[in-house]
Amino acid sequence: MITVSIVIYNSPEADLRTIISCVDRSRVSRIYVIDNASDDSLKFLIENFSEKVTYIQGQGNVGYGAAHNIAIRQAIRQGAKYHLVVNPDIDFKEGVIEAMASYMDANPDVGQMIPKIVYPNGELQYACNLIPTPFDLLFRRLAPAMKSKFRLQFTGYNKIMNVPYHHGCFMFFRVAALNEIGLFDERFFMYPEDIDMTRRMHEKYATLYYPDVQVTHAHAAESRKSLKMLCIHIVNLIRYFNKWGWFFDRKRRETNKKVLKEI
Repeated sequence: MITVSIVIYNSPEADLRTIISCVDRSRVSRIYVIDNASDDSLKFLIENFSEKVTYIQGQGNVGYGAAHNIAIRQAIRQGAKYHLVVNPDIDFKEGVIEAMASYMDANPDVGQMIPKIVYPNGELQYACNLIPTPFDLLFRRLAPAMKSKFRLQFTGYNKIMNVPYHHGCFMFFRVAALNEIGLFDERFFMYPEDIDMTRRMHEKYATLYYPDVQVTHAHAAESRKSLKMLCIHIVNLIRYFNKWGWFFDRKRRETNKKVLKEI
């Protein structure tokens, strides 16, 4: 059984129609749409789109990871084998989910996967990174060489790679692995929950970039446009580094060294 969760907050109807259509065409059993908005104005649209959809609203704006956890817990109770966490601004063709599930079926050491991700114009998104240091996140816009290494641009993104940080727009999980390592850390309201999740998964399972399939991500990058979202981003990054370590993070150093050597 494959389940899917989509967290929304005043999301455009066009985006919702696209993403729900994509997952509805796939071999999935249940699509959880978790609405963090204060009203249920999108309920009718969503519930009448597909019989696979379960609409969840009323929990308040609990954050990205916490909202996905609501769905993942239900998926676990239903006996799901795989679970996809996906953003509402994603579009993909048939066969993507099935290909990733087949690969996981054949490789039980894989706990998490991410496909090749491109912008609507076809440009590649560098969605696979090393575990970041504070300098990586602070100076990556100012130092191209540092950014290139951090984002693994030198690899060409044309081969399967076991990397410790996947962007959270399309994360395909083995549910048994989630049961072992835990769900999203709900201390992070938004943004670094994908860093935290992937590095925890990477400690016990392979976390693969899988370029054999591709999805399109509009990638709003709200923290670059909104002062409020930038502040949320900064606050939650502080929480992340408080958890794992700022400048002295032995696991980060060892993991990144190993990844670079293997790639």
